[in-house]
Amino acid sequence: MNRALSILITTAILLWLLSYTVFIVDQRKFAVVSTLGEVRQVIDEPGLHLRLPPFQSVVFVEKRMMMFETPETEHFATTEKNQQKMDVQATALIKWQVTDPRLNYIAVGGDEGRAHARLAQTVHAALAEEVARHSAQELISTERANVADAVRRRVAEDAKQIGIDIVDLHIKRIDFSDQIDASVYERMKAERQRIAADLRAQGQKDAEETRANADRDSKIQYATAVQDAESVKGEGDAKAAQIYAQAYGQNPEFYKFYQSLKAYRASFKNRSDVMVVDPSSEFFKYMKSPEALSTKK
Repeated sequence: MNRALSILITTAILLWLLSYTVFIVDQRKFAVVSTLGEVRQVIDEPGLHLRLPPFQSVVFVEKRMMMFETPETEHFATTEKNQQKMDVQATALIKWQVTDPRLNYIAVGGDEGRAHARLAQTVHAALAEEVARHSAQELISTERANVADAVRRRVAEDAKQIGIDIVDLHIKRIDFSDQIDASVYERMKAERQRIAADLRAQGQKDAEETRANADRDSKIQYATAVQDAESVKGEGDAKAAQIYAQAYGQNPEFYKFYQSLKAYRASFKNRSDVMVVDPSSEFFKYMKSPEALSTKK
């Protein structure tokens, strides 16, 4: 009986010691092992691992990507052209992930809540600075994405100091106070209409320039084509003249006869044509001269 009780007590003590010595690392977490507060080891592989209590302690740090929405900020003042600043409230949605568990443990003890508080504080400061650089109209329309990019860069730089990588950050909501009434929206509308008119005018100007350039190019191409055609025609005429000259040199009388035939064809092309010419004219030489018949043979 005493032996069985001793075995039972010994087993219980061993199990108790084992529970403090052995720990399990989940595949979704890092395990940071510290000795008297100083980091000794970061375990990335899942499974069973050992520690030396009470000198060593283990803190688990989340591996997965985390997401949180910053609390609604206090009122920020915008910059307006009329010097009438407007109050703005904004919230941001952040996706982040621990990439350096050792640094994260040293900076925030691996605590997710402390990390959120640190990031929210940085977002708040960055938003206040960026909102102060822009007008309400810019925040509503053109500059919202640029503000988010600037805040993201600043938060990412600060997050690296606590072992965190900012995967994404965007401005989820921007709320304006009651100062923005119908008159403010009318001013914004007028500004957008002015910008639209400027864009249309620029588009019209660009279209006219494009048409003018096209017309000029068309005229240049036409002139070039005419010049090329005249050049080809001139070369053809020169070559024909050369051929005619060669033919004339070989048989001048035949050349005269051939030219007379061309003149006859052109003169008597239409039956209704009437010519008043002296029959003894040189024009009818080959019609009446026996020499013409001998030449054609």
